[in-house]
Amino acid sequence: MRRAYVIGSGPNGLTAAIVLARAGVRVTVLEAQPTFGGGLRSAELTLPGFVHDVCSAVHPLALSSPVFRSFPLREHGLEWVQPDSPLAHPLDDGACVLVDVSVKKTAARLGRDEAIYRHVMTPLTAQWDGLMEDVLGPLSWPKHPFSFARFGAMAVWPATVAARALFRTREARAVFAGMAAHSFLPLEALGSGAFGWVLALSAHAVGWPVARGGSQRIADALVSYLRSLGGEVVANRCVDSLDELDAGATVLCDVTPRQLERLGANRLPNWYLRKLERYRYGPGAFKIDWALRSPIPWRNVECARAATVHIGGTLEEIAASERAPWQDECSARPFVLLAQPSLFDASRAPAGQHTAWAYCHVPNGSREDLTARIEAQVERFAPGFGETILGRHTMNPAEMEARNANLVGGDINGGSADVRQLFLRPTAGMYRTPAEGVYLCSASTPPGGGVHGMCGYHAARLALRRSLPGG
Repeated sequence: MRRAYVIGSGPNGLTAAIVLARAGVRVTVLEAQPTFGGGLRSAELTLPGFVHDVCSAVHPLALSSPVFRSFPLREHGLEWVQPDSPLAHPLDDGACVLVDVSVKKTAARLGRDEAIYRHVMTPLTAQWDGLMEDVLGPLSWPKHPFSFARFGAMAVWPATVAARALFRTREARAVFAGMAAHSFLPLEALGSGAFGWVLALSAHAVGWPVARGGSQRIADALVSYLRSLGGEVVANRCVDSLDELDAGATVLCDVTPRQLERLGANRLPNWYLRKLERYRYGPGAFKIDWALRSPIPWRNVECARAATVHIGGTLEEIAASERAPWQDECSARPFVLLAQPSLFDASRAPAGQHTAWAYCHVPNGSREDLTARIEAQVERFAPGFGETILGRHTMNPAEMEARNANLVGGDINGGSADVRQLFLRPTAGMYRTPAEGVYLCSASTPPGGGVHGMCGYHAARLALRRSLPGG
């Protein structure tokens, strides 16, 4: 392989390009938007001087990613900021479940569940690096079978079953439900618990950091490193067909199956196109960014120790909220994922002022305005929140997709992560397509959504192996 193109400059596309460039391949990344980064873009969405993350804001999987750890991103301007605690989860009686980096300190806040929490979390946290090599890889025999088997025995269960079987306190059940809700799945679905365990373990192993200056800095560092290797990145270059690219070049597509259908219409067989058409997307997201005159006035001040706050009360309430989008409904009291990065990164807002970011899950493609419901949920745990708002910017699923074509119907995970699509996505071929030299490297391939670059890494490694004689 001497020449390659990568379509799309999200974290997976940029990672794929870097892997190819490090192997000596001449590679060009083509990005349809004027800025690079996909879900890693930042912008002044509300008022001048307020920097908001357009999509992702908090990045536990970026620090856990084996391939990101191999990149010298700090030398290219990336600085991670760790909040005092990874996560806060307030409850209606004024209590706050604070997840600390220390397993011991977190467990001590869980009353009767202290012993079981330590028993589950301590050994897997110690084995985190090896475990992530297997969790963030395609379906294959694990490199660390014992830790992976222990993780898998817990991960396969629905989040509601796992929470009720293991934990007796409402605090432990609630905080686990909030982490499992990142799956976008109903919490009664098989495998939904896996997301809760991954996020809980990452909180203790690496923390839940933000990038100083905004998530765009992660993309900027990846682009800078790629260019230092001789790679090229071109913005405002929309590719409508694979036929536009040099004949004989390898092409890696950081797109979802819907875009791949269009790009490869002339090169992909009908049976494969029909499989892509059957690919299932999950719920969308309704997102708000706020410019604030002051920090969020949490009833429990411990909520200000975390950059991430889960707003949704009990396990039962969160489960009802996450069930609603799959029934084509918007919850009256949605589970809200909120980030307040400016508490720990003063570069995000003018002196003394702040930013906040929040979203909830809604039916795919929904155009319903959830602003009032989300703000009511924040006000529920932070009375007076509305008085701190200087400006707001909202995006429904359609508007999110207009900014990033990979967010089909507002699905930020690149497709539903149900059991059928968790491992063999979008088809059993995963990164491979029937077209010679054409690969898929987006979050629609294993291991799925999140800022970790591993979809791009695995696709690029496969492309390199298959380009060798007998590959």
